[in-house]
Amino acid sequence: MLLRVVDFETTGGEGSQVIEVGTVDVTGNGRDWRVGAPRTLLLKPTEPVSPHARAVHHISDDELAMASTFSVEAVERFIKADGPPDVLVAHHCDFERSFLGDLALASWVCTVKAARKAWPQAPGHANQVLRYWLELPLDPRFALPAHRAGPDAFVTAHILVQLLQTETVGDLIEWTTQPAVVTFGRHRGKAWGEVPSDYLRWIAGEEGMDMHKCKLAETELARRDGRVSEAMATGDR
Repeated sequence: MLLRVVDFETTGGEGSQVIEVGTVDVTGNGRDWRVGAPRTLLLKPTEPVSPHARAVHHISDDELAMASTFSVEAVERFIKADGPPDVLVAHHCDFERSFLGDLALASWVCTVKAARKAWPQAPGHANQVLRYWLELPLDPRFALPAHRAGPDAFVTAHILVQLLQTETVGDLIEWTTQPAVVTFGRHRGKAWGEVPSDYLRWIAGEEGMDMHKCKLAETELARRDGRVSEAMATGDR
């Protein structure tokens, strides 16, 4: 079985575009899995990279100058290269899916949802927190720097392998279809679909807000406006 982990870095803010794609293949069955090396692609956006986004990933204009222009088709082409995967994986897959077309409707595993289910006792469920809580012995050549698409996908791949020591791929896919919930603030514990629109607009427009949270809020607002499908917004297939 081929599981392909994906991670995006973006321009940030409303109407974000992908500027870096990272993929890592995880192959195997049962408890025996092998993690491949990261593959990455830079894409030149048609809008400026926000200062808040740049403060996270530190991708410069010089790095993007010679890259191909961003398009959903270019992102999906890169993800599907070297053969189509059986399942796509991301740490916050609602975020990655919100940038995609046909691939948004593929089978997905969300490792943050799965980690919350499998390891409620963890001190946190962010990628790097789980990395150190699980004491993953990762090669720094592939696992660093954090908040770049290749290294983040590599960390996620190893978190996935740890999950697969006790859970099946089918279980992880099923957990992924469960509605995402808000993990902070006054609406903590509510499904995103239950959060008032004014609160979603506040999240989407708040300076310094985590990009994943902003994108989840924007995607839910778009669903209410009829601009994205129910399946993409809720994680249902």
